[in-house]
Amino acid sequence: MNTDTLLIAGKTFQSRLIIGTGKYPSNAVMAKAHEASGADMVTVAVRRVNISDRSKESLLDYIDTSKMFILPNTAGCYTADEAIRTAMLAREAGLSNWVKLEVIGDERTLFPDNEQLLDATRVLVKEGFVVLPYTTDDPIVCRKLEDAGAAAVMPLGAPIGSGLGIQNPNNIRIIREFSRVPVIVDAGVGTASDATFAMELGADAVLMNTAVAGAQDPVAMAEAMKLAVRSGRLACLAGRIPRKMYATASSPVEGLVGR
Repeated sequence: MNTDTLLIAGKTFQSRLIIGTGKYPSNAVMAKAHEASGADMVTVAVRRVNISDRSKESLLDYIDTSKMFILPNTAGCYTADEAIRTAMLAREAGLSNWVKLEVIGDERTLFPDNEQLLDATRVLVKEGFVVLPYTTDDPIVCRKLEDAGAAAVMPLGAPIGSGLGIQNPNNIRIIREFSRVPVIVDAGVGTASDATFAMELGADAVLMNTAVAGAQDPVAMAEAMKLAVRSGRLACLAGRIPRKMYATASSPVEGLVGR
Protein backbone atom coordinates (compact mmCIF):
# COMPACT_ATOMS: atom_id res chain seq x y z
CA MET A 1 0.00 0.00 0.00
CA ASN A 2 2.98 2.35 0.44
CA THR A 3 3.36 2.44 -3.34
CA ASP A 4 -0.37 2.80 -4.06
CA THR A 5 -0.27 6.52 -4.72
CA LEU A 6 -2.85 8.87 -6.19
CA LEU A 7 -1.83 10.47 -9.49
CA ILE A 8 -3.62 13.58 -10.77
CA ALA A 9 -2.34 15.58 -13.75
CA GLY A 10 1.14 14.12 -13.31
CA LYS A 11 1.35 15.00 -9.59
CA THR A 12 1.66 12.20 -7.05
CA PHE A 13 -0.08 12.19 -3.67
CA GLN A 14 0.63 9.68 -0.92
CA SER A 15 -2.83 9.96 0.64
CA ARG A 16 -6.20 9.32 -0.98
CA LEU A 17 -7.93 11.51 1.59
CA ILE A 18 -8.39 15.19 0.69
CA ILE A 19 -9.47 17.43 3.53
CA GLY A 20 -11.01 20.88 3.86
CA THR A 21 -10.48 23.96 6.02
CA GLY A 22 -13.95 25.26 6.91
CA LYS A 23 -16.15 25.00 10.01
CA TYR A 24 -13.44 24.01 12.50
CA PRO A 25 -13.76 25.31 16.09
CA SER A 26 -10.42 27.06 15.60
CA ASN A 27 -7.49 27.18 13.20
CA ALA A 28 -5.37 25.37 15.80
CA VAL A 29 -7.81 22.45 15.89
CA MET A 30 -7.84 22.45 12.09
CA ALA A 31 -4.06 22.12 12.00
CA LYS A 32 -4.12 19.18 14.43
CA ALA A 33 -6.89 17.47 12.42
CA HIS A 34 -4.94 17.91 9.20
CA GLU A 35 -1.92 16.24 10.76
CA ALA A 36 -4.00 13.37 12.12
CA SER A 37 -5.66 12.83 8.73
CA GLY A 38 -2.42 12.05 6.94
CA ALA A 39 -3.75 14.01 3.96
CA ASP A 40 -1.31 15.79 1.68
CA MET A 41 -3.87 17.89 -0.21
CA VAL A 42 -6.12 20.46 1.43
CA THR A 43 -8.84 22.51 -0.21
CA VAL A 44 -9.18 26.21 0.63
CA ALA A 45 -12.08 28.48 -0.30
CA VAL A 46 -10.55 31.43 -2.11
CA ARG A 47 -13.17 33.76 -0.67
CA ARG A 48 -12.05 32.90 2.86
CA VAL A 49 -8.49 34.04 2.20
CA ASN A 50 -7.42 37.68 2.20
CA ILE A 51 -5.35 37.47 -0.97
CA SER A 52 -4.97 41.24 -1.24
CA ASP A 53 -3.13 41.55 2.10
CA ARG A 54 -1.20 38.42 3.01
CA SER A 55 0.41 40.21 5.99
CA LYS A 56 -2.72 39.67 8.07
CA GLU A 57 -3.35 36.39 9.89
CA SER A 58 -4.98 33.82 7.66
CA LEU A 59 -5.96 30.16 7.84
CA LEU A 60 -3.08 29.66 5.39
CA ASP A 61 -0.77 30.37 8.33
CA TYR A 62 -2.00 27.11 9.87
CA ILE A 63 -1.33 24.93 6.84
CA ASP A 64 2.07 23.30 6.57
CA THR A 65 2.70 23.79 2.87
CA SER A 66 5.85 21.67 3.08
CA LYS A 67 3.54 18.70 3.68
CA MET A 68 0.22 19.77 2.19
CA PHE A 69 -0.66 20.86 -1.34
CA ILE A 70 -3.19 23.68 -1.42
CA LEU A 71 -6.17 23.19 -3.73
CA PRO A 72 -8.09 26.49 -4.04
CA ASN A 73 -11.84 26.16 -4.51
CA THR A 74 -14.49 28.46 -5.90
CA ALA A 75 -17.03 27.86 -3.13
CA GLY A 76 -19.84 30.38 -3.13
CA CYS A 77 -19.82 31.00 -6.89
CA TYR A 78 -23.15 30.76 -8.72
CA THR A 79 -22.11 31.49 -12.31
CA ALA A 80 -19.35 30.33 -14.63
CA ASP A 81 -18.00 33.88 -14.93
CA GLU A 82 -17.84 34.26 -11.16
CA ALA A 83 -16.02 30.94 -10.74
CA ILE A 84 -13.57 31.73 -13.55
CA ARG A 85 -12.77 35.12 -12.05
CA THR A 86 -12.24 33.60 -8.58
CA ALA A 87 -9.89 30.91 -9.93
CA MET A 88 -7.85 33.49 -11.81
CA LEU A 89 -7.56 35.72 -8.74
CA ALA A 90 -6.26 32.75 -6.75
CA ARG A 91 -3.65 31.99 -9.39
CA GLU A 92 -2.55 35.61 -9.64
CA ALA A 93 -2.18 35.69 -5.85
CA GLY A 94 0.18 32.73 -6.07
CA LEU A 95 -2.07 30.09 -4.51
CA SER A 96 -2.11 27.58 -7.38
CA ASN A 97 -3.07 26.92 -10.97
CA TRP A 98 -5.12 24.00 -9.65
CA VAL A 99 -8.74 24.59 -8.76
CA LYS A 100 -11.57 22.65 -7.21
CA LEU A 101 -14.26 24.11 -9.41
CA GLU A 102 -17.63 24.73 -7.79
CA VAL A 103 -20.53 26.45 -9.54
CA ILE A 104 -23.56 26.18 -7.29
CA GLY A 105 -27.04 26.23 -8.77
CA ASP A 106 -29.27 26.29 -5.71
CA GLU A 107 -28.79 27.81 -2.25
CA ARG A 108 -30.80 25.19 -0.38
CA THR A 109 -29.45 21.98 -1.91
CA LEU A 110 -26.04 23.37 -2.95
CA PHE A 111 -26.26 21.12 -5.98
CA PRO A 112 -23.96 22.11 -8.84
CA ASP A 113 -25.21 23.92 -11.93
CA ASN A 114 -23.72 21.45 -14.39
CA GLU A 115 -24.30 23.63 -17.46
CA GLN A 116 -22.35 26.51 -15.91
CA LEU A 117 -19.80 24.04 -14.55
CA LEU A 118 -19.05 22.69 -18.02
CA ASP A 119 -18.67 26.21 -19.41
CA ALA A 120 -16.25 27.17 -16.65
CA THR A 121 -14.27 23.95 -17.04
CA ARG A 122 -13.72 24.53 -20.76
CA VAL A 123 -12.53 28.10 -20.21
CA LEU A 124 -10.21 27.32 -17.28
CA VAL A 125 -8.64 24.31 -19.03
CA LYS A 126 -7.83 26.57 -22.00
CA GLU A 127 -6.32 29.08 -19.55
CA GLY A 128 -3.92 26.43 -18.25
CA PHE A 129 -5.68 25.41 -15.04
CA VAL A 130 -5.76 21.90 -13.61
CA VAL A 131 -9.51 21.62 -13.05
CA LEU A 132 -11.18 19.29 -10.56
CA PRO A 133 -14.93 19.95 -10.90
CA TYR A 134 -17.48 19.22 -8.17
CA THR A 135 -20.52 17.75 -9.87
CA THR A 136 -23.58 15.58 -9.42
CA ASP A 137 -23.29 11.79 -9.52
CA ASP A 138 -24.38 11.76 -13.16
CA PRO A 139 -22.20 9.51 -15.37
CA ILE A 140 -23.03 11.54 -18.49
CA VAL A 141 -22.05 14.86 -16.94
CA CYS A 142 -18.85 13.31 -15.59
CA ARG A 143 -18.00 12.08 -19.10
CA LYS A 144 -18.62 15.55 -20.55
CA LEU A 145 -16.41 17.14 -17.90
CA GLU A 146 -13.65 14.68 -18.71
CA ASP A 147 -14.03 15.45 -22.42
CA ALA A 148 -13.78 19.15 -21.54
CA GLY A 149 -10.35 18.52 -20.04
CA ALA A 150 -11.03 17.99 -16.33
CA ALA A 151 -8.05 16.37 -14.58
CA ALA A 152 -10.43 14.47 -12.29
CA VAL A 153 -14.17 14.29 -11.71
CA MET A 154 -15.67 14.85 -8.27
CA PRO A 155 -19.22 13.48 -8.01
CA LEU A 156 -21.09 14.14 -4.79
CA GLY A 157 -22.04 11.26 -2.53
CA ALA A 158 -24.87 13.32 -1.02
CA PRO A 159 -25.58 17.05 -0.56
CA ILE A 160 -22.76 19.12 0.95
CA GLY A 161 -22.64 18.86 4.73
CA SER A 162 -25.58 16.44 4.91
CA GLY A 163 -23.65 13.48 6.30
CA LEU A 164 -26.04 11.13 4.50
CA GLY A 165 -23.34 8.96 2.99
CA ILE A 166 -23.33 7.56 -0.54
CA GLN A 167 -26.88 7.82 -1.86
CA ASN A 168 -26.40 6.33 -5.34
CA PRO A 169 -23.64 3.72 -5.13
CA ASN A 170 -24.38 2.30 -8.55
CA ASN A 171 -23.81 5.70 -10.15
CA ILE A 172 -20.38 5.92 -8.51
CA ARG A 173 -19.54 2.44 -9.83
CA ILE A 174 -20.59 3.44 -13.36
CA ILE A 175 -18.64 6.70 -13.23
CA ARG A 176 -15.53 4.84 -12.08
CA GLU A 177 -15.94 2.13 -14.73
CA PHE A 178 -15.97 4.57 -17.64
CA SER A 179 -13.74 7.35 -16.35
CA ARG A 180 -10.20 7.73 -17.68
CA VAL A 181 -9.31 10.24 -14.95
CA PRO A 182 -9.41 9.88 -11.16
CA VAL A 183 -12.84 9.82 -9.52
CA ILE A 184 -12.99 11.65 -6.20
CA VAL A 185 -16.16 11.35 -4.12
CA ASP A 186 -16.84 14.83 -2.79
CA ALA A 187 -19.52 15.78 -0.23
CA GLY A 188 -21.97 13.83 1.86
CA VAL A 189 -19.60 11.70 3.94
CA GLY A 190 -20.71 11.60 7.58
CA THR A 191 -18.55 9.01 9.27
CA ALA A 192 -15.72 6.58 8.64
CA SER A 193 -17.88 3.82 7.19
CA ASP A 194 -19.09 6.22 4.46
CA ALA A 195 -15.51 6.88 3.41
CA THR A 196 -14.72 3.17 3.40
CA PHE A 197 -17.78 2.46 1.26
CA ALA A 198 -16.83 5.14 -1.25
CA MET A 199 -13.39 3.58 -1.65
CA GLU A 200 -14.83 0.06 -1.88
CA LEU A 201 -16.98 1.27 -4.78
CA GLY A 202 -13.76 2.06 -6.63
CA ALA A 203 -13.35 5.77 -5.96
CA ASP A 204 -9.76 6.92 -6.27
CA ALA A 205 -10.05 9.34 -3.36
CA VAL A 206 -12.52 10.99 -0.99
CA LEU A 207 -12.76 14.70 -0.23
CA MET A 208 -14.44 15.82 2.98
CA ASN A 209 -14.73 18.76 5.32
CA THR A 210 -17.83 18.85 7.52
CA ALA A 211 -17.55 15.20 8.60
CA VAL A 212 -14.24 16.02 10.27
CA ALA A 213 -14.62 19.70 11.19
CA GLY A 214 -18.11 19.21 12.61
CA ALA A 215 -17.34 16.09 14.64
CA GLN A 216 -17.33 16.30 18.43
CA ASP A 217 -13.62 15.47 18.27
CA PRO A 218 -12.31 16.60 14.87
CA VAL A 219 -8.81 15.28 15.48
CA ALA A 220 -10.02 11.78 16.35
CA MET A 221 -12.41 11.78 13.39
CA ALA A 222 -9.60 12.85 11.07
CA GLU A 223 -7.57 9.83 12.12
CA ALA A 224 -10.62 7.60 11.72
CA MET A 225 -11.10 8.89 8.17
CA LYS A 226 -7.45 8.23 7.36
CA LEU A 227 -7.84 4.60 8.40
CA ALA A 228 -11.23 4.30 6.69
CA VAL A 229 -9.92 5.47 3.32
CA ARG A 230 -6.94 3.12 3.55
CA SER A 231 -9.18 0.22 4.56
CA GLY A 232 -11.66 0.80 1.75
CA ARG A 233 -8.90 1.10 -0.83
CA LEU A 234 -7.23 -2.10 0.33
CA ALA A 235 -10.57 -3.96 0.30
CA CYS A 236 -11.27 -2.70 -3.24
CA LEU A 237 -7.89 -3.94 -4.45
CA ALA A 238 -8.29 -7.25 -2.59
CA GLY A 239 -11.64 -8.02 -4.26
CA ARG A 240 -14.67 -8.98 -2.21
CA ILE A 241 -16.32 -12.39 -2.40
CA PRO A 242 -19.48 -12.70 -4.53
CA ARG A 243 -22.83 -12.17 -2.86
CA LYS A 244 -24.89 -15.37 -2.68
CA MET A 245 -28.46 -16.09 -1.68
CA TYR A 246 -27.57 -19.16 0.36
CA ALA A 247 -24.85 -20.16 2.77
CA THR A 248 -21.55 -21.71 1.74
CA ALA A 249 -19.70 -23.69 4.39
CA SER A 250 -16.40 -22.18 5.49
CA SER A 251 -15.05 -25.71 5.92
CA PRO A 252 -16.22 -27.80 2.90
CA VAL A 253 -17.28 -31.34 3.71
CA GLU A 254 -15.56 -32.77 0.64
CA GLY A 255 -12.50 -34.76 1.55
CA LEU A 256 -13.32 -35.09 5.26
CA VAL A 257 -12.13 -38.37 6.74
CA GLY A 258 -14.90 -40.78 7.78
CA ARG A 259 -17.55 -39.77 5.30
